[in-house]
Amino acid sequence: MSGDALSQDPAELRRRIDSSKAHPARVYDVFLGGKDHYPADRSAAGAALAANPRGYLDVRHNRDFMRRAVNTLVTEEGIRQFLDIGTGLPTAENVHQIAQGVAPESRVVYVDNDPVVLAHARALLTSGPEGRTDYVDADLKDPAAILEQAAKTLDFDRPIALCLVAVLHFVEDGEAYPIVRELVEALPSGSRVVLSHLTEDLNPENVRAVQRTYTERGFTFVLRTRADVGRFFTEHGLDVVDPGVVPVHRWHPDRAAPVPEQPEASYLESLDPIERVRYADIDDVTDADINVYGAVGVKS
Repeated sequence: MSGDALSQDPAELRRRIDSSKAHPARVYDVFLGGKDHYPADRSAAGAALAANPRGYLDVRHNRDFMRRAVNTLVTEEGIRQFLDIGTGLPTAENVHQIAQGVAPESRVVYVDNDPVVLAHARALLTSGPEGRTDYVDADLKDPAAILEQAAKTLDFDRPIALCLVAVLHFVEDGEAYPIVRELVEALPSGSRVVLSHLTEDLNPENVRAVQRTYTERGFTFVLRTRADVGRFFTEHGLDVVDPGVVPVHRWHPDRAAPVPEQPEASYLESLDPIERVRYADIDDVTDADINVYGAVGVKS
């Protein structure tokens, strides 16, 4: 385990949790059908869903993009180390489950600064004996601390996949690009960056309505264009691999996302819209549903 992150007193963790305000990781958990959130998070998710009734597809397809990207990097590119920043709450499948399912020796470091995530971190640390999985309690805005802690688990002389999945739209431009630069500069040649980001390029009316629901709750929420997302790669010495910066459901789709087992129709009808999301088939998607770009870059 990294540092003293997982040995903190449970009372201290509880003190750090502000259940009165929504948190991005916990709102994400609502859309993924999780249970580790509070009424404020559910309210934020409900408002976002009311603003864009098929907006859950952004969350679910973003997660599936991560699954496909990690699987591709392990099976086709031989990557065995992952640094996942802004990991959020444990939910199937996590990066280490995907990577170690193919290559048991893989090493994964998760980074988040939400105490609810920290309280559940032990659920992440279930690596098999051949690999290693650790958790760092740190803020994306402190890349030096992240790199220092990650180096206790990852070998920075060997390629690492840096995962920045649906996290940078919570950071303003003045901080976001320098943060990515510092992280990428620390990576060795042959490393990859897996990145996804919300945009208003694709379906602006829907995503702007969602943006309003989040900013009203105090979130920083920056919608970036395709060119802006591309800058995270081109300005930091990364070559974007095929198919480039594309809507996440168009990044090497394999239609392998599991379809949840369906309950009785009467039960499904009794649920509120947020609860129904967990039973949705994400293959029921069109270009008009997605507002997230995804891409993978390689450091030469």
